[in-house]
Amino acid sequence: MKISTLSALVVVTSLAASSGVLAQDVAAGKTSFNKCLACHAIGEGAKNKVGPVLNGLDGRKSGTIEGYSYSEANKNSGITWGKDVFLEYIKDPKAKIPGTKMIFAGIKNEKEANDLWAYVSSFDKDGKQK
Repeated sequence: MKISTLSALVVVTSLAASSGVLAQDVAAGKTSFNKCLACHAIGEGAKNKVGPVLNGLDGRKSGTIEGYSYSEANKNSGITWGKDVFLEYIKDPKAKIPGTKMIFAGIKNEKEANDLWAYVSSFDKDGKQK
């Protein structure tokens, strides 16, 4: 009886810790997004800046936000944004899409890049957080 109670406690604690980590990752990603704010906007009412709006990035084809003037390299990249593509891109944008207009040194820290993706991908195409 004591072993099954202990096992249940371990499972419940693990689940609680997992959900706390996810929330923490999004919060850390929001902080990391400050590096992006000079060029990109996200959330309700976001507008294109030097870079396109990032609402609804997960599953979006590269070069498709209306009203933004993309480089030919970006428009013709064939990329559909998702976690793996984003993580590769954010390390070194010019290496992933040679000819992109994006001037950014990249985020090499894997945890920070994952946190940033957690934050960016939490917005739907209308700028509402999921």
